[in-house]
Amino acid sequence: MTRLKGNLSTSGVAIGAAVVLAAAGGYFARAESSSGVVNGPEQMADAGAPHSFADIVAKVAPAVVSIEVVEKATSAPAGFGPLVDPFGQGGADPFGFGFRFTIPQAPGGVASAPIRASGSGFFVSPDGYIVTNNHVVDGASKITVVTNDQRNLTARVVGRDAATDLAVLKVEGGPFQYVNFEDRARPRVGDWVVAVGNPFGLGGTATAGIVSALGRQNVSGSSFVNYMQIDAPINRGNSGGPTFDVEGRVVGINTAIYTPSGGSVGIGFDIPADVAAQVTRQLMTGGEVTRGYIGATVQSLNPDLAGSLGLRADKGALIDQLTSGGPAERAGLRSGDIVTSVNGQPIASSTDLTQQVALARPGQQIRLGVLREGQAQEFTIKSGVRPSEATLAANDGGAGSGAGGGDAVLGLHVAPDTNGGLLVQDVLPASDAAQKGLRQGDVILKAGVREMQSASDLSQGIATAKAAGRPSVPLLVARGGQRFYVPVRIGAAGAG
Repeated sequence: MTRLKGNLSTSGVAIGAAVVLAAAGGYFARAESSSGVVNGPEQMADAGAPHSFADIVAKVAPAVVSIEVVEKATSAPAGFGPLVDPFGQGGADPFGFGFRFTIPQAPGGVASAPIRASGSGFFVSPDGYIVTNNHVVDGASKITVVTNDQRNLTARVVGRDAATDLAVLKVEGGPFQYVNFEDRARPRVGDWVVAVGNPFGLGGTATAGIVSALGRQNVSGSSFVNYMQIDAPINRGNSGGPTFDVEGRVVGINTAIYTPSGGSVGIGFDIPADVAAQVTRQLMTGGEVTRGYIGATVQSLNPDLAGSLGLRADKGALIDQLTSGGPAERAGLRSGDIVTSVNGQPIASSTDLTQQVALARPGQQIRLGVLREGQAQEFTIKSGVRPSEATLAANDGGAGSGAGGGDAVLGLHVAPDTNGGLLVQDVLPASDAAQKGLRQGDVILKAGVREMQSASDLSQGIATAKAAGRPSVPLLVARGGQRFYVPVRIGAAGAG
């Protein structure tokens, strides 16, 4: 099993209506029972609690498969998100309570031999298209699908999307029994759900629970998925398996769990059906997913950061960095601009902006509402094509380095950096800057709108914030190829 770093700091887009899937090239319409679709059971008791889930499981289980994977020897699968070793060492503990996010994929073998792992999946067409998680099949040299009636079928990868951790496989034969994504009513918190999959390689296992929450963000590092939380137990090997509603329709795909030990504690996370359906349809028809792109890194506002910028509201996405020559830069946007709407739709967070932009077709005009130094403006941007996540990661550069003595400002010892900005040489432990996470090696590029070349520039940026009556000053910080704003309180340097 692999473990995935993450946190639950924000939430965003809710689950919407799903696109009905049957198969590529003309199967994108609801299929009737006579053509092989797995339909749901009769309605449950009026009291709301089903007497039994047996009818649901009997009708949907034939569409669920176990996936056995042989991977090349490696110390950890090159799957979705920041992974560590598959034996459960060093998982993330974002809250300090001994818990971590875990991809519920079955463990592989030793690093010196080809790794064997397992996961789950399900048919979405009668002619052999299967949906699963990208991290289940990423790096696979051989994929075997085991059907509910114990047939072993060799599968090939049709397409993968690392950004949502989804993949589509294809096996020959059939016709196969298959299931549809939910397309009539979005799940509600409290609805019954049933997860079917291949935990610990056991295959054909069903667990039941309820929808615990909707719109969970930052579970796995994806900016394109707002996860559905369920308490139906899911464990190693459940990755890629479906979660059904009481009518036997797929409402989610099991992807991650939150756990202290690697096993289920009743907190599981599913990719919602609407996201899965849209991505799956593109993978089945073209083998890849195309998303809009403006060429900007952004961060969400919070009350502290908003106050440092002189804003009353803390909704919107703050632009940290622009891709040189990218659509946003060509349209005239700047670092420090705050995007408040996309095509007239309000933006509450950076995730909102990323998701709304991703919906644009390449070449489509996108209207952005922007606050610049307190003034509302509108920019029209011609959408580009978002590069792959691997390409975006590979293009990140270092923050630069420098040397020399520095003055203590805001609890920071800084000096001019050889590549521009101010290099943080030391951070006083009791300072607000330390509390906000600034550290040695960071490079301060701006204080407010003032660019940094010397410690006196930093002092001038602080003076400007003071004159405006702001409690803190926003520092644009470069770290490891990323840029982000940190609001540091004025007059809170601390001691040390």
